[in-house]
Amino acid sequence: MDLSIVVPVYNESENIDPLLSELDGVLADELDYEVIFVDDGSTDNTFQLLSGLTSQYPRLRVLRHPQNLGQSAALLTGVRAAQADWVASLDGDGQNDPADLLQFWRLAKTAHQPAGLYIGHRREREDATTRLFSSRIANEVRARLLRDGTPDADCGIKLFKRHVFLALPYFDRMHRFLPALIKREGRAVWSLPVTHRPRVFGESKDDVRNRFWTGIFDLFGVMWLLRRRRLPPRHQELPSSR
Repeated sequence: MDLSIVVPVYNESENIDPLLSELDGVLADELDYEVIFVDDGSTDNTFQLLSGLTSQYPRLRVLRHPQNLGQSAALLTGVRAAQADWVASLDGDGQNDPADLLQFWRLAKTAHQPAGLYIGHRREREDATTRLFSSRIANEVRARLLRDGTPDADCGIKLFKRHVFLALPYFDRMHRFLPALIKREGRAVWSLPVTHRPRVFGESKDDVRNRFWTGIFDLFGVMWLLRRRRLPPRHQELPSSR
C-alpha cells in the first residue's frame, strides 16, 4: 500500500460523501491507498453515515472515539491504525483540495532525501475574518518564537512517514506544532502552496477566544520541549581486543 489518508471528523456528516468521492476521483488511478475516517465523538449522524458508506468505498476504514477527544487525539488514532509507511492528513470540512495530496506525494517520491514533513501553505484562505486574523497573529508569534520556518503550521493537509509521527512526543493540540516537533528530530519540513476552498456545509468547530489562550499555553510548552535534551543516539562499541 502506498498511502494512508487520515481524516479526523466531528459533526461533518454533509461533507463526508463529497470528500470520499473527490479522493477517489483524484487518487484512484495513481495510488494504492486507504482512507481512515476517525469520528471524534460526533453528536450528529456522522458515524452512521460513514458506516453506511463502507460498501460503496472499499478503501474506507472507520474508527470512532466514544467521546470528543480533540483533533490531535483523532489524528494519533488514525496514524496508529494506518497500514502504509506514508501517511497524509486532511481536514474533514472539504476545504482542503485532495489534488494537492498528489502534488505532495509526487514530490516526496522523487526526492533524493524526502522531507520529514510536507505541509500546505494556504496563501488565499476562505475563512471568516475573525479566524483569519487570529490565525495570522498566531502564525507570526509561533514562527518568531519557535523558528520553525513554516508560514502556516495549522494547515490540515500534511504528508509524513508513519514512524516519524509516532516517535514524536504526544500532547493535546500537538497537531498545530508538527513542523517544530519534526524539526526537533533533525528532519526537514517543506511548506507548499495549496488551494483553500470555502466551506460548503456545516460550521467551523473552533472557538477563537478559547483557541487563543490554549494556543499561548501550548506555545510555551513547546518552547520548553524544544529546549530539552533529546535521548542520545544509540552508541557503538568497538570490539574488544581480547
